[in-house]
Amino acid sequence: MELHYRTGLSLLFIGFLLSSCVDSSKLEKIPLMGEIAAINEEYAPDKRVALFSVSAVKEEDTYILRGESNLPKAVEALKDDLKEKNVIFVDSITILPKADLEGKTKGIVTISVANIRSNAKHSAELATQATLGTPVNILKREGDWVLIQTPDKYISWVDSGAIVALSNEDFLQWKKAPKIIYTNTMGYVYSKIDKESQILSDVVAGGIMEFLSEEKGFYKVGFPDGRKGFVLKTEVMKYDNWISNLNPTGENLVATSKKFMGLPYLWGGTSTKGVDCSGFTKSIYFLNGMVIPRDASQQVNTGKSIDSVKNFKDLQKGDLLFFGRKRTDSTKERVVHVGMWIGNKEFIHSSGSGRVQIGSVDSKAANYDAFNVDRYLRTKRILKEKDKALVNLANTPIFKD
Repeated sequence: MELHYRTGLSLLFIGFLLSSCVDSSKLEKIPLMGEIAAINEEYAPDKRVALFSVSAVKEEDTYILRGESNLPKAVEALKDDLKEKNVIFVDSITILPKADLEGKTKGIVTISVANIRSNAKHSAELATQATLGTPVNILKREGDWVLIQTPDKYISWVDSGAIVALSNEDFLQWKKAPKIIYTNTMGYVYSKIDKESQILSDVVAGGIMEFLSEEKGFYKVGFPDGRKGFVLKTEVMKYDNWISNLNPTGENLVATSKKFMGLPYLWGGTSTKGVDCSGFTKSIYFLNGMVIPRDASQQVNTGKSIDSVKNFKDLQKGDLLFFGRKRTDSTKERVVHVGMWIGNKEFIHSSGSGRVQIGSVDSKAANYDAFNVDRYLRTKRILKEKDKALVNLANTPIFKD
């Protein structure tokens, strides 16, 4: 999945000016543009995971700082810089989470798959998804929409009906409760201990619910919004057991990936209801106990470099292959696609042509993928690599303390 920028118009304007051939004398007329741009570049270079939408207006000898940010340190750094330059200013920047949330700054996804969008409307681009039980940080509300940040730091909008908002105290109580994780590809939670009873909800791989009790081949489970239902024991695992039994090997990553075979391509998808290329690799790793960055252009910056010259013999199962446009003297490299190595000169990927499929780098193979081989950039290894952008769930209590 390619970049999704969700910033204020001021930053978009600044970015345009910085990247275009504009007379420098004109730039001086934009209040504090250089100072704001420098802080933005240092603290929020990736607008998908950091929000620093700030501008300034000059009123006589005073600059009014306006906008919003979820980065208090960035705002303080800007103010310190202005003080050092003896700039007179008034700080009117809103720090997120907003105060009107009244302490309910935590949220949990309470439907099988929450569609998270680039703007606060259903017609906006699908930026990503989050499955049942995923904890999020709530930054602000606008009508029926909530700006959230997911465990992989992605900042986007979700319909308020897809999450339940909680105080920090209630959120900690939820985290402490015993959990189960859904391990089948797709299934249902029932209203009674009977597969023929009314369906309470659908559920997809990776969905997490509160464990309440065990009853006649079912687990009684609780949803974050208080609903209670029953799920077949054969389709889930107790979360603690799942964590302790995780064995993230190349073989297991390949086995997980093949459960997605034929799944439809969905721009923004990160679940077994549909995946884009990076949503596919992200889901494979999550189901093996790792939270990795959302987009291909973020994933490529993690892990260890293995190859950039099509020396595919050095690859191991689970390695990520990145594709796109190579850097030239006049253009930057552009990463637009990712797949996962499965051995035998093959990689599996969610193809823009419609579905999850397997391609080969062997020109003699029936499934040779000439298009992607021609735009191959590099391979990175993230399995068992130490990187601050790679989260191991066995060591990080995202879902349960």
